[in-house]
Amino acid sequence: MEKVMSVEEKVRRAEEIYERRKQGETRPVAKVSVSDKKDIKLLKKMIIQILVCVSIYLIIYSIQNNQYIFSQDFLNKANEILSYDTNFLELYENIKNNIVNKEQETPQEESENQAIGGAEEVVEEQKQEVEEETQNSENLSQEEMDIRDIKNTTSFIKPVEGVISSGFGQRDTATGSVPKNHTGTDIAVSLGTKIKSATDGEVVLASEEGDYGKHLKIQIGEVSIIYAHCNQLYVKLGDKIKQGQEIAEVGSTGNSTGPHLHFEIRISERVVNPQSILEL
Repeated sequence: MEKVMSVEEKVRRAEEIYERRKQGETRPVAKVSVSDKKDIKLLKKMIIQILVCVSIYLIIYSIQNNQYIFSQDFLNKANEILSYDTNFLELYENIKNNIVNKEQETPQEESENQAIGGAEEVVEEQKQEVEEETQNSENLSQEEMDIRDIKNTTSFIKPVEGVISSGFGQRDTATGSVPKNHTGTDIAVSLGTKIKSATDGEVVLASEEGDYGKHLKIQIGEVSIIYAHCNQLYVKLGDKIKQGQEIAEVGSTGNSTGPHLHFEIRISERVVNPQSILEL
């Protein structure tokens, strides 16, 4: 039941209200609100952390799908970052730097090291080859080096088909007119047999004088070939010659004891044994 106030109580209550209003007092009003600026700041931090977490997971997922490999140390650091209040830009820079340093710089350094190592191996191999070649050259005689150089630079065919009547080098002679040191190989064949050029080259000498009688000298690089004691010459000084071309006929002109071809090979005017160069 509602209490019935007496007249005196009503007057006293009215006077109290009047006095409070007169003095500026107001009845306190209960308010319900979110705790001021501190609560708003915490809410913002929470939202930022959520965004940071989502961004990190998206970045890691994207990179892993692109076949990047992260070490356990990197993943631990990522978890550590998530536990702190971190600026997003700073976190992005850290991740980018880790990727560049671990996934890009390391392969580049390995590639450079491999390139340097490969170059060193090539240089070492070339050095060994030069040393071996030098050592082999020192062990060879001049004639052996000349034979090697001729074979490496010039192709030969037989100038004629015949029988070897006198070989290269020292020989016993029946007459004093025949030199004991033979500078070529004599191939005995019938008079008038066609002589083919053993190589390409140029005619640098076509002569009928001296002990060689009618003879040709054909030059190719440092190598020269002499065809001597010919019966007839088919080419002249300055002609360009092809290998296998007919250049003369077998004869017995000059200091000769019978029809044959004197076949002589030189390199830088040093004579070599023709039978060391090709089979005659």
